[in-house]
This record gives sequence, C-alpha cells and structure tokens, in this order.
Amino acid sequence: MDISGGIKASLAGRYAAALFELAEERKQLDTVEASLAKVKAALAESDEFRSLTTSPVVDRGEAVSAVKAVSSSLGIDPLTANFLGTLAENRRLAQLDGAIRAFSTIIAQYRGEANAEVATAHPLTDDQVAALKAKLKQLAGRDVNVDMTVDPSLLGGLVVRMGSRMIDGSLRTKLNSLASAMKG
Repeated sequence: MDISGGIKASLAGRYAAALFELAEERKQLDTVEASLAKVKAALAESDEFRSLTTSPVVDRGEAVSAVKAVSSSLGIDPLTANFLGTLAENRRLAQLDGAIRAFSTIIAQYRGEANAEVATAHPLTDDQVAALKAKLKQLAGRDVNVDMTVDPSLLGGLVVRMGSRMIDGSLRTKLNSLASAMKG
C-alpha cells in the first residue's frame, strides 16, 4: 500500500508506517488497532504512564521494563508490545501519541475511510454521536472514524478536525470572537 508521504515525513509517522506494514504483512491489522486503542486509553487515564512516555529523565532500561509491564497488564498483542519496546529502546516514547494518530490515519486510508478528531465540552449521547457521524460522512463522502474527547474548556459546542479541515463550533471561540469584535 502506498502510504502518504505527509505521514512518513514525521518521525511518529515513520514508526506508524513501519508498524502498519508489519501488521498488514502478518494479517494483524485489527489486533494491532485494538491494542493501540488500549494504549491510547492508558495514556489518557494514567498520569504515570503519560509521564513515562514524555519524561527525558527516565532511563532507557527503566522505560523498556515499564513498557513491558504496561504491555502485559493491558494484554496487548506481541507485535504492538514489540513496537512499544522499540520506541522505548530508541528513546522515542515521546512519539507514541503521534504514532498512534498516524497509524489511525494510515489504516483509515487503507480501508477507504476518513478520520475525525472531535472535542466536545460534554460527553455526547449515542444518538448525538450517530448523528455527528452521519453528518461527517455526508461531508467527507465516505465512512468516518470518530475519535471523541471531552474538553470542558470549550464551554459548549464542539471542535472537529478531519484531515486538514477544522470546524470550530465551540462556545469558547465564539466568546473570544465577540470579545475581539467589542474591542474594535
């Protein structure tokens, strides 16, 4: 598969492309995708895990050991565990979040889908998510995978990033625009 040069231009993208190629070759795309979802959730939920991936102070050996322990506790597949180990060994754990996003983009392209990152001020109901997916599918002209996050600082509304497009319907942005307009 031809992977977009834009993705491969970044360090995280090159790691993601390598993981994708291995997963495709071994027919483990769905397994790796599920494991990366677990890792992404762990990054979001665990301050300790997130600091392990971003701290330059963590020793290489400690990082490799910690990644093995996390891989085991999350129950992720061996290929993804090896990927995490390689990142730790090469002192590239800071690229993990970007590599997960790049992998999602690559696999979406492979499947003929689009990816959208959606931040909302409050969690959406299942019906609201379904309506949002339908609207994004209409805009993109193909199925859209939606990665939802909650960002209370938006105050209300949502922000959608799909490829190079960004739709900002947040109350925070509207209030900032109004304040700027009132300043003259």
